[in-house]
Amino acid sequence: MYREYLKGRIGSLIYITGTLIRGFSTQTFCEKNYGISPDMYVILYLLLENEEIMYQRQLAEIMFKDRANMSRIIENMRKKGLLEKVPESHGRKIYKLLVTERGKKIWETVLPVDKDLRSTITNGIDGKELAITFATLEKMNKNIRDKVKLQI
Repeated sequence: MYREYLKGRIGSLIYITGTLIRGFSTQTFCEKNYGISPDMYVILYLLLENEEIMYQRQLAEIMFKDRANMSRIIENMRKKGLLEKVPESHGRKIYKLLVTERGKKIWETVLPVDKDLRSTITNGIDGKELAITFATLEKMNKNIRDKVKLQI
């Protein structure tokens, strides 16, 4: 139904799809009473699965979030006992981010649900179609990423 209204406006379709995915994830996390948002889960995932990611700025660049938004999320995670901020020895306001044991446990609890969510979202889409979709979205991302100005 929406397709005839959007008439090939791929940005609108991507935005709507992203909003639906985010809503579906948020709804599922709330129903399961995890006490974290999808963004918090992604941060836990990135920190636990990629040992070279240690700093808030790196997370902001990967997730394409501005400083204020990323600072707010990190602070909420710290208050929930999911992350620790460890000062760097250089004396500047730079902190390494470490996932706490509580954060690891929550991540391990949410991981199978995340897999189920992704399975539901990609239901009926074969591997080849999914690979083409990823490649196309990555090209679009590359085309415009450096044109958007955020304070990261």
